[in-house]
Amino acid sequence: MKILHLSAVKNWGGGENQIELLCEEFKSDFPEVENLILCVKNGLFHKKLKHTDLNFQTAALSFNFDLRYSLKVVKICKEKRIDLIHIHDPKALSLVVLADKFYNLPLMVFSKKTSFPIKNREQTIYKYNYPKLKRILCVSKKTREIAAEKIKDQNRLKTIYHGISIKKQRQLSAKFKLRKELAIPEDVLIVGNIGNHIPAKDLTVFIETAEKILRQQKALKFHFVQVGQFTPDTSTFLKLLKTKKLESHISFLGFKENASTIIPQLDFLLLTSISEGVPNVIYEAFYHKTPVISTNVGGIPEIVTHMENGLLADAKEAEKLAELLLFLQENKVLISRFTENAHKKLVENFTTKQMAQQTLQEYKNVLNGRY
Repeated sequence: MKILHLSAVKNWGGGENQIELLCEEFKSDFPEVENLILCVKNGLFHKKLKHTDLNFQTAALSFNFDLRYSLKVVKICKEKRIDLIHIHDPKALSLVVLADKFYNLPLMVFSKKTSFPIKNREQTIYKYNYPKLKRILCVSKKTREIAAEKIKDQNRLKTIYHGISIKKQRQLSAKFKLRKELAIPEDVLIVGNIGNHIPAKDLTVFIETAEKILRQQKALKFHFVQVGQFTPDTSTFLKLLKTKKLESHISFLGFKENASTIIPQLDFLLLTSISEGVPNVIYEAFYHKTPVISTNVGGIPEIVTHMENGLLADAKEAEKLAELLLFLQENKVLISRFTENAHKKLVENFTTKQMAQQTLQEYKNVLNGRY
């Protein structure tokens, strides 16, 4: 079975990480699946793939409907005799629908990794209901529920949770030592956030939550760390730090290779998103037994159960997030209970092996004409 995976994203994020993990799992445990990744030439995903043994090719992509990418899809499908195309982002979906106008492409599946609604535009609705698009693999039940509003054939929608490779996590070692590099004393608690600087992550609320914790009248000491790709929005966050005089208490570190190795160095993971599918960083925190405090958006409540394996607050509620973090630190007996429950839930439900098994079954269903 020959699968062409399409990514038209120039940056590196959770979605690209999942393509890599899925293909590695197929290569390791499901040799009947032959994978080829097409990514954007000279993008961060391209640079990352160079250091793997995965099979990939690149295509130029200078603007949204760059025909060079679409024609490269056609070329690969002809030469490699691809059986199925797995599309991993909306831009790639547009480009492959365009490519199908030039050449009779194979059947397709699409991974919907966010809980953003499908826009109510004619062209957008058309591509998500494209006749050859036989599956939309949703990262959470919430993502599936939101997608269902614009999908005519509900049988195309399937929920497949992402996961992590436990084997890979065991092999990774931290090159960046937070306490050493940032000169953080041992008596200072480290609170971290991992996510690229996009509106969905709501890093303004991360800063506001940090401020409320840092201003608490208790003897506790904290340092806050944010890891993620800088964007044009970054300057706004840095200005906010300066305005609030928090520069010595909150560190924005930018993109870090294998950021999951930072998670075991954290005392708490704090997520302040206003929209999510399910962020990989939660799975990674579960594995490393780092307690999670998060907003209850998207698919997160399907993974994090309040007062069972983590703590949840509504989006935009900096006051509540701060309150929950301080509560957990003051009730340390809960930390071990939460993290043990989280680790168990991860191992039993959210690994790349399970993700690959379920994805392969959907490939087979599509190719055999089954719902």
